[in-house]
Order: sequence, then C-alpha cells, then structure tokens
Amino acid sequence: MLQESNRIELKATLNDKMEKEIVAFLNNHEGGILYIGIGDDGRPVENPDMDSMQLKIADRIKHNILPSTLGLFDIATETIDDTAVIKVIVSSGLEKPYYIKAKGMSPNGCYMRLGSSTQPMTQP
Repeated sequence: MLQESNRIELKATLNDKMEKEIVAFLNNHEGGILYIGIGDDGRPVENPDMDSMQLKIADRIKHNILPSTLGLFDIATETIDDTAVIKVIVSSGLEKPYYIKAKGMSPNGCYMRLGSSTQPMTQP
C-alpha cells in the first residue's frame, strides 16, 4: 500500500490541485511522483477513461505551468491491486522557481514540498 511522502502524492481523482502538486515536485530538489487513482487510504480507485485522462494531464501540465515543463515529466499507467492507476513522474526542474501560469510567481502560484505536504513558497 502506498503512502504519501516528500516524493509521493496520492489523489483519488484528477482535480484542480494537480498543477499545485506538479509545481511543488518541479521545485523540489528530488522531483516526485503523483499517483492519480489512489485514495488517501492508499487503495486504488477505479478510473474509467485512462487514455483521455492521461491526455488531459499532459495538456494541463504543458499549458498551465511556467517555465516550460517539456522533458520534465512522464505519464504512465501502473497496476496496483488489479486496478490501473496513473503515475505522473516529475523530475526536478532546472529553471526554478516553477509556478502556475494563471497565478503568477506568487505564494498562490509557487509551491514547494515539505514532508508529505505541499506548501506555498513565500518568496519565490
């Protein structure tokens, strides 16, 4: 069973907080992995349309985060307890700080990973 840590974030479904988690991993010196389809209890949750969800994730990362994230993430499926989940592998970025485009380089747009939580960067 998976648990959240400084390098692992679990989400049951794709939600509006995905970019925040990706930005935090890009700004982290080790990167990280975002699993979509795993609940807070560490158990997999069925996601019906994996292909369209992977395309949506890639599109949101490419268009909603600055500087460019090309080459810094990979999206794959992994089977956990006979259930397919999405695994977004994020490398540490070279052009820090990364931020959510719509929020700018502010505490609402720049994030970093502290332990198993994502926190706003007060001075990006």
